[in-house]
Amino acid sequence: MQPQKLLHLPTHKCTVGCPLLDRFLAGGIPCNSITEIVAENATGKTQFCLQLVLYAQLPPSRGGLSASSLYIHTEFPFPLRRLRQLSRAFRSSHPDHPVADPCDRVFVQGVYTADELVDAIPKIELFLIHSRSRFPLRVIVIDSIAALFRSDFDNTVLDLRRRSSLFFKIAGGLKSLAKRFGVAVVVTNQVVDLIEGEKGNSVRAGNLSALYSSGRPVVPALGLAWANCVNSRLFLSREDDGDADVDGSSRKKRRRITVVFAPHLPHSSSEFVITTEGVFGR
Repeated sequence: MQPQKLLHLPTHKCTVGCPLLDRFLAGGIPCNSITEIVAENATGKTQFCLQLVLYAQLPPSRGGLSASSLYIHTEFPFPLRRLRQLSRAFRSSHPDHPVADPCDRVFVQGVYTADELVDAIPKIELFLIHSRSRFPLRVIVIDSIAALFRSDFDNTVLDLRRRSSLFFKIAGGLKSLAKRFGVAVVVTNQVVDLIEGEKGNSVRAGNLSALYSSGRPVVPALGLAWANCVNSRLFLSREDDGDADVDGSSRKKRRRITVVFAPHLPHSSSEFVITTEGVFGR
């Protein structure tokens, strides 16, 4: 095969549950690769993932994969209540869906250390091999990858080497599963504040420039080593929209999704909202 033909190989994509966002993402989340969603807390990372695993059950004619999903959560508690709320909205908009309870097609597993995740990858492979039902496993979500590295590592040369080694083991294992089984892998990541240096110069994480959320510069957690492990990176941000209420209790949030890098997408951004029914572009 000619190298240039590799760029034109068809890639299945999974709808995220909103036509506007699917259009922005050129069809949805791609299979055969790792997509990272980066954001600060309470911006919408988990909402996107929960909606994705429900809409993956739709047939390809409706943008789905006719698939089940594996949702690996690394922090307590798993948002089961929100999943059920989104499931009811999904059933309401797709009354002909053949599964009575779409939550039954979302397999949930807790993993709380990086070593646990490395050990889980061969088990996921066996699960994929035996997942030949009407809804085979085609989506894997890890929410979040940063939580696995938050407290088990010190800022020493030895620990940094071990951490990088685990990055590559995890990413290599996930990419292998994605390519062998046509799986869409989505990982969420957190952000850290970008430190302002003297005379207004920013201390940069590797060669990554600053992103902005809640009015402050941030960068994705885990640094450049992890950035090289993912195929695509989406950044979710939020900003206060207007003044606070009279009692000062709340402000509306404007949320935006930005393509930081992706082999199939240009750098661009779009607004979205989160409602009781789900995540929607605007």
